Amino acid sequence: MTTKDPVNSVHDEQFDAEDKASEIKGDESVVISSEESEADTALIEMEAVEESVADDNSEEEEAEAETHDEISDEPVSGEEPVNYDEITLPPVDYSGSSRKELVETLKLIVDNRPPAEITDDVNRIKEVFYKKTKAEFNEKRLNFAKEGGNIEEFRSEPDELENQIKVILENYRSRKTDYNKIQESEKQENLRKKHEIIDKIKELVNREEAINKTFQEFRNLQNEWHSTGIVPQGALKDLWESYHHSVEIFYDYIKINRELRDLDLKKNQELKIALCEKAEELLMEHNAVNAFKLLQDYHNQWREIGPVPHESKNDIWERFREATAKVNKRHHEFFEKQKDEQKRNLDAKTALCEKVEEIAAGEILTFADFREKSDAILECQKLWRTLGFAPKKHNNKIYLRFREACDKFFEKKRSFFAENKEVQVKNLQLKTELCMKAEALQESTDWKETSEMLIRLQKEWKEIGPVPKKYSEKIWKRFRKACDTFFTHKSEYFAGRDTSYEDNLNTKLALIAELEAFDPGEDLKEGFERLKDIQKRWAETGYVPINKKDEVARSYKEALNKQFDKLKLDDQDKNILKYRSKVDNAMSNPRAARKVRNEREKFFTKIKQLESDIVLWENNIGFFAKSKNADTMIKEVEEKIADAKKNIKILEEKVKLIDSSMYEE
Repeated sequence: MTTKDPVNSVHDEQFDAEDKASEIKGDESVVISSEESEADTALIEMEAVEESVADDNSEEEEAEAETHDEISDEPVSGEEPVNYDEITLPPVDYSGSSRKELVETLKLIVDNRPPAEITDDVNRIKEVFYKKTKAEFNEKRLNFAKEGGNIEEFRSEPDELENQIKVILENYRSRKTDYNKIQESEKQENLRKKHEIIDKIKELVNREEAINKTFQEFRNLQNEWHSTGIVPQGALKDLWESYHHSVEIFYDYIKINRELRDLDLKKNQELKIALCEKAEELLMEHNAVNAFKLLQDYHNQWREIGPVPHESKNDIWERFREATAKVNKRHHEFFEKQKDEQKRNLDAKTALCEKVEEIAAGEILTFADFREKSDAILECQKLWRTLGFAPKKHNNKIYLRFREACDKFFEKKRSFFAENKEVQVKNLQLKTELCMKAEALQESTDWKETSEMLIRLQKEWKEIGPVPKKYSEKIWKRFRKACDTFFTHKSEYFAGRDTSYEDNLNTKLALIAELEAFDPGEDLKEGFERLKDIQKRWAETGYVPINKKDEVARSYKEALNKQFDKLKLDDQDKNILKYRSKVDNAMSNPRAARKVRNEREKFFTKIKQLESDIVLWENNIGFFAKSKNADTMIKEVEEKIADAKKNIKILEEKVKLIDSSMYEE
């Protein structure tokens, strides 16, 4: 598979989508034909001719009556036939197919179906294929990185499926070009046929046959006209004008009766009203581009339909024109909004380019700096992928600018790493020493101390830079094996201790019950010692099931505090006893234990601060004797000194409790 830059993949998808948008957008508005007014004018002229015909022309009336009977529009009895052209099948979902299946499906439809019928399927298959290709590429890169490789140095193998799909797409484009040439040739042939039909309609004017036979030939020519396919767009207007003119002359010639003419006009009116309703429904269409394309089809159908009654001509045309104007306005607003969004995207992408250029131009001297800057570049690339298209004339330029800045940085990074091979060799030596230290600890049973030491070694490992690529995976596996060996033994050891948790739970429940029934008696000192004994037994009891831990600890704390409150102890003793309970409970929770150990450093720092304050206050007392109100100030300072000494004593007791619990553990 060919290696692709993640940013470049996004860029390719954007350009495919933009090409589609530009094909849809090609014509910004519907050009409303003037054929309606010309055709309706012909009706007025036809009426004038008919009014001049004598009422006693019985031969023509009889012929017209026969013609009318022949073209009766009475519906045929039975069920209404199904119009399969109006049935729309949902698009095929290719997202579940593999890349190989997508290539096989694409080849099958390209080889066996006309290009015009498979455009949407080709685009969907192509889009799904390259999304899956990109996903597989990213997955391989991540696996490469997880195995210890440098993700920037990842190179993938050539992709045979991608080569196959390119050949198939090239074949499709060639067939599509040939198909378009055939279509253009068919349009020219259809144009020639329609000119022949117009000539034949003109010839009917000079016939001296029965009117019903002439009219039937005229109807046959009309059917042939409508069944003939599309013609070149440039010849369409003149062709329709010539056709309508010939039809009007024919109507004048045969002096078709008003009843038949009105029936024809009424049918045309019904068809055009239906088109008006369809055009108005387009205002509810969510996709403005699809609505615009459908409107083009409705205008083509409008031209195919003949004139309507003169009194309805202006109203029905204004209704259709008004719906057309609204659809065109939505279409125009859609692309104006898209232009604004693309302008904002261009500004955002320009800012990303400037940021990457600034990083690439900066001086970077250490591995850590390169890691930090690499992360920043990758974050910029991630943001780039979330942005939509820029204006088409700027899209390629801004992408090339961004890509050039990224390439400049990573080229600098590759050069730096190439020039620092000696550093990498030194890093290899350091990591080898860490492996030896970890291997020396892997069989230790001092679970707590060894765990902390291995965690420190892991931190040191992360701080050491990269090693030569050919040793990277090997040295990492060696270090990881030593760490895993110790932690596996530790997990097995503690797993065997779970059976004793229920016994510990029963013991602690019994201690809580003993606390709840505790009576300090008259001798408060003796009661105080008994409470300390309960605390000691609680601390000596091991772990309980984790789902009961919080509940048991809360009940114990409430019962113990309740008994402390019954004893008439000073605040210092209560403070120490309650903190002892906190330390005992914390030792059963690793996180809480770490928090308590951290408090020891804070207590020690506070003690040093209080001792320093006492020295300062004691020195100040000598100066107060020389000032007014000396007794008052000296008394206040002495109270501060006493409080500080009291706090020092409490803090020292708490430090002793923490040290004692750590030693016992």
